[in-house]
Amino acid sequence: MSSGPLKAVVLLSGGMDSATCLAIARAQGFACYALSFRYGQRHAIELEAAARLAAAHRVVEHRIVEIDLRAFGGSALTADVAVPKDRDAAAMATGIPITYVPARNTIFLSYALAWAELLDAHDIYIGVNAVDYSGYPDCRPEFIAAFQATARLGTRLTDLTVRAPLTKLSKADIIAKGNALGVDFGLTRSCYDPGHDGAGCGHCDACTLRLRGFEQLGLVDPAPYVGGAQ
Repeated sequence: MSSGPLKAVVLLSGGMDSATCLAIARAQGFACYALSFRYGQRHAIELEAAARLAAAHRVVEHRIVEIDLRAFGGSALTADVAVPKDRDAAAMATGIPITYVPARNTIFLSYALAWAELLDAHDIYIGVNAVDYSGYPDCRPEFIAAFQATARLGTRLTDLTVRAPLTKLSKADIIAKGNALGVDFGLTRSCYDPGHDGAGCGHCDACTLRLRGFEQLGLVDPAPYVGGAQ
């Protein structure tokens, strides 16, 4: 066991969920190592947000790993498929959305596990949320528990903990938690189909859920949107 502060690898996408997750890890006393991915996503502007967040929260190190999930496609985020817009809550809660990237969280967690083993970090944080995204199978608590069990069997980290502190929180809950921990949500980006300047479209599922969360708290989202409209 290494000396010094406990280490944690934090998956950092650049969105509001991962930003809050990073803030939670720091508040819980971990020295944080942030891990992001350039995986062929159309909303790669999120990586600039991830870099801003990593600097703002003074992580020990921030790595951006290059992989190409466009090789498989199958998602509106990695293939030439239209991103759904202006869907209501009922539509978003039905089935697995086309914005689901097959096996993405399994892949991301596997990379995080490899780095954690090298760092002798016994904790991995991931900002999955099963309340608003119940259609994403890799956001379910059962998946996180199963990955943790597999990781403990397949590495030297026999006591590894995969922490998913946002799993049962609504978007409004996540925003409130982030605000309490000093997260600057103006640094984050969530849109699946952003403008060239990174401004949110305001109509995709990610924007809709994010804006609804701020509205429920009586707050204005500090992130930019196309045309300035929210």
